[in-house]
Amino acid sequence: MSTPEKKRIRVVIAEDQEMVLGALAALLEMEGDISVVAQARDGKQALEAVRTQRPDILITDIEMPEMTGLDAANAIKGDTTRVIVVTTFARPGYLRRAMEAGASGYLLKARPARELADAVRRVHRGLRVIDPELASEAWMEADPLTDRERQVLRLASDGASTEAVAKKLNLSAGTVRNYLSEAIDKLGANNRIEAARIARSKGWL
Repeated sequence: MSTPEKKRIRVVIAEDQEMVLGALAALLEMEGDISVVAQARDGKQALEAVRTQRPDILITDIEMPEMTGLDAANAIKGDTTRVIVVTTFARPGYLRRAMEAGASGYLLKARPARELADAVRRVHRGLRVIDPELASEAWMEADPLTDRERQVLRLASDGASTEAVAKKLNLSAGTVRNYLSEAIDKLGANNRIEAARIARSKGWL
């Protein structure tokens, strides 16, 4: 009597750099117990793939078009799919937001490739995989921005006018100016560009 084949860990990968996406998929497909069931190039595609494929793990970058990896993680928070963030950003603020979004892992792209497959297995078993030094730093300085202030500041710092931000978010121009003013004040900045720079340096944007 033959032994039944062990069930593979089903993974969706979200990464906007096509070469990196292909490399991650190829790396994981070499593992006998992991199967990449979908690849996404932005946050919205990732969310659609998770809802269609129902994978065990979503591996996602942070900064992507349409929707960030953290927003995608937050959208599936409480679902059976666990999230591993793989990013270049060694910023405590990003790690903190990832944990608040329900992520189970936070890995840096600079780490050895073999650690990714190991992280997938550990997270699949219900464990967390986080850089310990980064984890200790993540709770030293709290993010002062609200989700709406962060959203408005991100759009404004990308060059959108107050009116364009207001239209995109279905807000009045006055409300957008108020959110920007609050964000600038909280960050001790002189303008929206400086506020965005400070927020990004800390991983809050």
